[in-house]
Amino acid sequence: MRKPNPNPTRLLVFELISQVNRDGAFANIRLPELLKRSKLSANDRNLATEMSYGTLRMQGLMDYLAGKFTDRPFNELDPKIQDLLRMGIYQLNQMRIPDHAAVSETVEVARQVAGDSKASYINAILRKVSSNTFDFTELDNLPVAEKLSIKHSHPIWIVNAFFDQLKDWELVEELLIADNKSTRPDIVCWPDKSNEEEFNRLGAHKIENLVHGYNIDGIPSDFAPIVERRSGVQDRGSQIVVEDFIATWKPGLRWLDMCAGPGGKAAYLFHYLNSIEENPSFLANEPVPHRADLVKRVIGNDVVVSIDGRDSSLFKDTFDRILVDAPCTGLGALRRRPEARWRKKFTDLKDLVSIQHDLLESAYRLLNSEGVIAYVTCSPHISETKAQIVNFLADHKDMKLLDIASLPKANKSGLNSDGTVQLWTHKDQSDCMFIAFLKKE
Repeated sequence: MRKPNPNPTRLLVFELISQVNRDGAFANIRLPELLKRSKLSANDRNLATEMSYGTLRMQGLMDYLAGKFTDRPFNELDPKIQDLLRMGIYQLNQMRIPDHAAVSETVEVARQVAGDSKASYINAILRKVSSNTFDFTELDNLPVAEKLSIKHSHPIWIVNAFFDQLKDWELVEELLIADNKSTRPDIVCWPDKSNEEEFNRLGAHKIENLVHGYNIDGIPSDFAPIVERRSGVQDRGSQIVVEDFIATWKPGLRWLDMCAGPGGKAAYLFHYLNSIEENPSFLANEPVPHRADLVKRVIGNDVVVSIDGRDSSLFKDTFDRILVDAPCTGLGALRRRPEARWRKKFTDLKDLVSIQHDLLESAYRLLNSEGVIAYVTCSPHISETKAQIVNFLADHKDMKLLDIASLPKANKSGLNSDGTVQLWTHKDQSDCMFIAFLKKE
């Protein structure tokens, strides 16, 4: 029997998918590492990115399609068979790759990583999938949430959570579709470390309505300012958070980022402040030590601490501006974090909502008179957004919502009538960030 000869690109894709699904790896962290050590061409690196991210995003639909032809429930199959079928069916169903190539190349990877017997089984299933058409009409008799869950590969509880906010199934479907689209990386030019002229020279594309936002055609690890830590990879939604908060700036304020890891917003905020004020007072806190180390890499050791932000007594000072970028379900970042939708559970909400409440209470105790808390979540879930604000204001009569639209230099995206901001991927091409400014009177 001949020796397996897997395509290096697909072998890397399988390695990533397996590490994400079996070992808990994060695709956006692990993929650049795998690509860096590979010898793939630029085109093959792009193909690997599209295939791996797409497979992870769409694996709910891939599981449904595979399950139509397997001899037992999909979740009872060997894990390697599961991931290989997902990868193969994604090529057949979602990419412009000839069927014979999608099947044969996946089978070669299977022979290498799973053996000839499992490869034969995978070959049989993929050939059945390739010879059958699927147009979603068989889903029409299902409840709308279940249909959309399968069709657009999102857990049903997330589909329902989006409907709770949007109140319109057509808008929900637009959001689900947007979640599944690949996108060029957004990056931010740290204003005291890099400049527009350099970014233009390097071929970066300015993002309309952002002060320092760009996107690039290639991968971030090939972009010199990022490699040299003079700029950062940052979704435009997170950039809007910082720009809105900077719109409250006055000289001499004391700033705190209470939940700073891994450091994206902290870095932009810190470097932005340094570009408009000499020696600003800024502190970043991240309770998890290894995440605190990541923050130190982008803003320096002297302005980073690692303590439990829920305990206000651990801080030595009080502050005029406090960013509470709270731990949350991350339902707003499903486009850029392809595996996140499969890891988050509805049962996670209870603990996260409690943490968010405690962080807000701590921030309140640390806030000076006339100070402002920016409460931010990368989630549109009602429990993590509007409900938190309503409950907080009910408990603290000296706190009021500050209308972000009233700030002349605030970004105009996602403004709500109540003064908060809710960004949406299908409308704003960003993560679904929620922003509320709370001012102490």
